[in-house]
Amino acid sequence: MEARSITAEIPMAPRMSEDPAELVPELAEVSAALFKATGNGSVPRSTIGLVQLRAGQLVGSTYLTVLHTGFLRQGGQSEERITSVASWQDSPYFTGAERAALALVEAVLQPSTDGERVSDELYARAAEHYPAKALATLMFAIGQVGFFTPVALIAKPTPGRSFTDPWG
Repeated sequence: MEARSITAEIPMAPRMSEDPAELVPELAEVSAALFKATGNGSVPRSTIGLVQLRAGQLVGSTYLTVLHTGFLRQGGQSEERITSVASWQDSPYFTGAERAALALVEAVLQPSTDGERVSDELYARAAEHYPAKALATLMFAIGQVGFFTPVALIAKPTPGRSFTDPWG
């Protein structure tokens, strides 16, 4: 495996010059449906944002990490909460429900060394905090990031650009 220099500058331009959404306009309908599903009100928007930030961190996408950090800031989340998402297990800034949601996203996106990724115990812990519709919404919120992960990692939109114009 080739080592990358920690001092190398990374270009601030997308790898793919064309916007995939313009190349495949059918994506707009799918994207809108995912946003509508995750914004159904059964899970606080801040929890969805925390889960999606952690997902971006776990998949190693600067674009998704910057995007969801920005959404959390716009939503009024404190810097302490935003910056401690990466170390949520020992952070005092999260509720039990948020911890369950963050544990779910980690279980889904990280390989397990001892069986199922989402154990019955983790599911039960999450179900203590979230009724069925909210659990389904959390699943779709994790899936929403999963859906856009290939775009973020393959096409590499420019971090920090507007969500609606990452190729501009």
